[in-house]
Amino acid sequence: MPQQVLIVDDTEINLILFGALVKKLDDCQAHVFADPREALAWVTGHVPDLIIVDYMMPDLDGIEFIRLVRAMPGHALVPILMITANDQKQIRYQALDLGANDFLTKPIDKVEFLARARNMLGLNQARKHMADHASWLAQEVRQATQEIVKRERETVFRLAKAAEYRDPETGAHILRMAHYSQLIARELGLSEADQQLILEAAPMHDIGKVGIADKILLKPGRLTAEEFEVMKQHAVFGYELLSGSTSPLLQAAAEIAKGHHEKFDGTGYPEGTRGEAIPIFSRIVAVADVFDALTSERPYKKAWEVEAAVDFLTSGAGTHFDPACVKAFLNAWDDVELIRNKYQEDLLETIDL
Repeated sequence: MPQQVLIVDDTEINLILFGALVKKLDDCQAHVFADPREALAWVTGHVPDLIIVDYMMPDLDGIEFIRLVRAMPGHALVPILMITANDQKQIRYQALDLGANDFLTKPIDKVEFLARARNMLGLNQARKHMADHASWLAQEVRQATQEIVKRERETVFRLAKAAEYRDPETGAHILRMAHYSQLIARELGLSEADQQLILEAAPMHDIGKVGIADKILLKPGRLTAEEFEVMKQHAVFGYELLSGSTSPLLQAAAEIAKGHHEKFDGTGYPEGTRGEAIPIFSRIVAVADVFDALTSERPYKKAWEVEAAVDFLTSGAGTHFDPACVKAFLNAWDDVELIRNKYQEDLLETIDL
């Protein structure tokens, strides 16, 4: 596509001369205007590769023309060559302040005109090439980052699967509680990025159970006090397994693994943290995990009725659970039901996870 050169001068003979000179430049097309306001109207719909404008014009002089062009979106870097009289030094200073790039003085020397125009067009092409290259590099970085995130998510998924093999909790439970967590985050007004982050990190909440002996982890009945103290260590094991990473996803997963058994009144474990000192992701997952665990059947227990599980959450708001998280969960009840119905164990093969 030819480079577009805008020429604005109220003198007809100058327009003819400048237009003829532009034709001598390689691959250039001249757009000539005697009326600067008509030229401005053209510029609103086009981004020229070079503007050549005279200073002395009635109604709208070159200084004002430059100011108006520079105020247009996308026109901040368009090269502008201004034509002035030899003694108009103050005008040139003013034009430079407003964004003029170069000057020609009257009477116009043809050789100088062609040299300056060619140089400015060349610099503009180089700038565009650099901008295109920067855009290409940015796209390459985005693609590479997406690949890293994709591999990171796969790693998290596989680690969560590893925990499943040693835990009676099912894949459907992990999916439901992760989506419940995202739902609560949404209702609390967390950013979309945080909503997505908790969705991806929540499945790692019990990864530390890989460090618990089978005789305790898989025991069908109630744990003894000593056994429960051992079981509590899975929160610490999970944190130690996931912490220390530079990945925001694994950092969030580590935080959740450590804190999702803390209680709002400080009676939880492993550290007895209380209230809002418990990280928000951990407070959210505590509600999502307990609700789904209660309403899910296990080899050692029957599923609770939904109403009983809701009563457990509401009665525990302020002691076991963050009241705001419980309220957020219940406020989105229609979506909770959709998640419960979608992520059933016998449907996992046929749905998009």
